Amino acid sequence: MDILGPLPPTKGQLKFVLVAIDYFTKWIEACPLAKITTKNVQIFTWKNIICRFGIPHTLVTDNGRQFIAQGFEDFLRELGIKHLPTSVEHPQTNGQAEAANKVILQELKKRLGNVKGQWPDELPSILWAYHCTPQSTTQERPYRLTYGVDAMIRVEVGETSHRRQVFDTEQNAQELATDLDLVDELRDKAQIHEEACKLRASRRYNTRVRPRSFRTGDLVWRLLGEAQKDTSDGKLAPTWGGPFRVTEDLENGAYRLEELNGTADVERYASQVLRQLNFV
Repeated sequence: MDILGPLPPTKGQLKFVLVAIDYFTKWIEACPLAKITTKNVQIFTWKNIICRFGIPHTLVTDNGRQFIAQGFEDFLRELGIKHLPTSVEHPQTNGQAEAANKVILQELKKRLGNVKGQWPDELPSILWAYHCTPQSTTQERPYRLTYGVDAMIRVEVGETSHRRQVFDTEQNAQELATDLDLVDELRDKAQIHEEACKLRASRRYNTRVRPRSFRTGDLVWRLLGEAQKDTSDGKLAPTWGGPFRVTEDLENGAYRLEELNGTADVERYASQVLRQLNFV
């Protein structure tokens, strides 16, 4: 789950989109909002996810205050949903939602031209087009992976398709039942495609990147995000902050740190934003 915005405000002062994407089917749920509050995030999770698709096992978000607020954490805990906030300064961990944001933003730019204040009206059709388009990782349409059948699209109404020409109510019911019987096979095939795609991407990544690892007690520098830099320093602001001491290896490429005076940092940091402090 992620937040897209701010976008050009509309008459109702809508300027954000709360976006969630299913990890496997790539189905996207999105809702325009004027403010991203903890209450709105909770309502979206209940209305757009749980009431439509059931209770998810895990919810991945960034460390935005709306997502890590105690009220939202309690809401997820009561429903048995595991919450995984991403490591600070490493939003790629929430890459699925980032990719969904990119799809929505690109399509809005294409469709709106000079009337950018009408973006909420275009959002449903953008999601519809996305759900009916095969994805590169699964080689399947999100709609079909979610519901087990292909959606009837507008082009089949303008140019009558074969299934509309030979439509028979009884035969259609039988074919729908067959599709549902084969849905597990369809999803297994999509999962194989996705795993193969991930393996290829992982191999390309591993040939270019040397992994970093640290031990408890190591002293490290931490990459500073724009929010942590002193704006008065402008372009001369330091890129790295610290040093910090590693206090815990979370065994997933993330670490907890503390300042040298012993002040603990509650956030988790990915190894990609840490650098060993070497003494000369």
